Amino acid sequence: MKTFLNLLLGFVAMSATFSGLLLIIHPDGSTLNLSTSLLSGTPFNDFSIPGLILSVVVGGTHLAAIVQNMKHATSRYNWSMAAGIVLAGWIIVQLLLIGETHWLQLLYLVIGALTIFASYQLKGKWAV
Repeated sequence: MKTFLNLLLGFVAMSATFSGLLLIIHPDGSTLNLSTSLLSGTPFNDFSIPGLILSVVVGGTHLAAIVQNMKHATSRYNWSMAAGIVLAGWIIVQLLLIGETHWLQLLYLVIGALTIFASYQLKGKWAV
């Protein structure tokens, strides 16, 4: 279960950080095949601020959780759970603001839920 959790955390840390940086570098979304029309109805004109949030907040919490897991810190599963909550929250806010659903959003929502569940299990709070 620990390996599974670290794989989830590592995957999201890399993909969120990399995707966020691409959105910062190319705020028109072109490198990720995103149209700025997706942002109509949101407070954003381009993808620079969402890219910053994705890279720093989502990627950063996942990276911090990995570091805590590697150090075997007593709070490591709290960090992992927080990372899963941040990811799930990011996706839910996306779905509410954009109003369109893509299969990748559903995949990352499931990954967020699995991260929360695995962290909770490893913390010793057996849910099942």
